[in-house]
Amino acid sequence: MSKPRISHKRLTLILMCGVVFMFIFCYLLVPFYQLICKKTGFNGKGAISAAKVAPGMQIDYSRKIKVDFATTINGALSFKFLPLQRHLEIHPGEVKLIYFYAENTTGKEMTVQAIPSITPMDAARFLKKTECFCFTQQYFFKNEKADMPVYFFVDPAISKDIKEITLSYTLFDVTHYKKNQPHYAKGRIDLR
Repeated sequence: MSKPRISHKRLTLILMCGVVFMFIFCYLLVPFYQLICKKTGFNGKGAISAAKVAPGMQIDYSRKIKVDFATTINGALSFKFLPLQRHLEIHPGEVKLIYFYAENTTGKEMTVQAIPSITPMDAARFLKKTECFCFTQQYFFKNEKADMPVYFFVDPAISKDIKEITLSYTLFDVTHYKKNQPHYAKGRIDLR
């Protein structure tokens, strides 16, 4: 005796449910990822915003931490994107300002988003960005150049074993996902 075969209608229904489930799962991945990053401090998105830092934070002058800066561009995006300073030394609790240079060499208007990553992973929850171009999408006109700022500090509660941190950004083309805002509301934080 042969096993009964699944009817074509039932198989089609099972496959359709699988496709719907996969679509919903993929759609919800981004909000789940952002929530996990916010709660755990992954990718520099700490659970405590820098605006809530106690105003009387003490700078730990007894030690310095070297912070390296790196950039990458996702895919074949034709952009120049690099830190204006490759590394610096910072005392925990001290606020520093660093600029990243970006130039749109695509020959057309673009909207980009920089996604941060911090290593070692144990340091991610201690490096706090108070102002950063990575917080928003960045609109660039054709051939536009910009110096984009990041204000940051390292929380003095960081382990004394951590002596070096790398803050890197990956630049993504989000032109097709851009928020519907007038151009003057987009762009860089102008701190100069």
